[in-house]
Amino acid sequence: MPNSGQIPLSTLERLPAYLRAIDALVSHGVEHAPSALIAQRSGVSSSQFRKDLSLVGASSGVRGSGYDLEALRDQLREVLGSADRVGFVIVGAGHLGHALAASMSFRRGGLDLLGIFDIDEAKVGSEIAGIEVRHDSQLATFIANHGVSIVVIATSPSSAQDVADVAVKAGAQELLNFASVVLHVPPCVEVRSIDLGVELQMLALHARAGLGALSSQSSQASGM
Repeated sequence: MPNSGQIPLSTLERLPAYLRAIDALVSHGVEHAPSALIAQRSGVSSSQFRKDLSLVGASSGVRGSGYDLEALRDQLREVLGSADRVGFVIVGAGHLGHALAASMSFRRGGLDLLGIFDIDEAKVGSEIAGIEVRHDSQLATFIANHGVSIVVIATSPSSAQDVADVAVKAGAQELLNFASVVLHVPPCVEVRSIDLGVELQMLALHARAGLGALSSQSSQASGM
């Protein structure tokens, strides 16, 4: 089986969706499934799913019974390195940080939430998902002592850059940024930004375009 460095990034980015679909099927007692079912639940075509599996060197499905889901899940986890747990922290214990901490989805990807931080003294000392919220002033020491590589930033935009600076200086190499601001970091640090407002605006744009197309079709039909 090839290592992750030999697999196209676009394929690697789709693997977690395949794992999520397989986990859901297995949780319902399904042992074997055809590529069409797994692909549909993952939001891709059957041909794309089979191509990705061939690129990662996963075993082929059996005609008539499909893929052995337990075996396929183990293979995909091996490619993603899910067997090796990776720790991360969340900075920002507001509604978004709370929801992220309470989510179970990251655990399927081999990730462990090690700490939660916030600048609000009223939140410090409280627990979220069984983890005590620490003060932001402890972030750098915690990252250095625990070898944390991934930091999730769920703070206000005005605080995000300061958090990023502290995290990177302490040794973090990957940042997941939910703040609506562009972060400036060294080239060696990877940043993935998710702006929920922008994503909603894009969905609204597509919705309006769809309504416009339906309106146009309706007008053409009524004129016939």
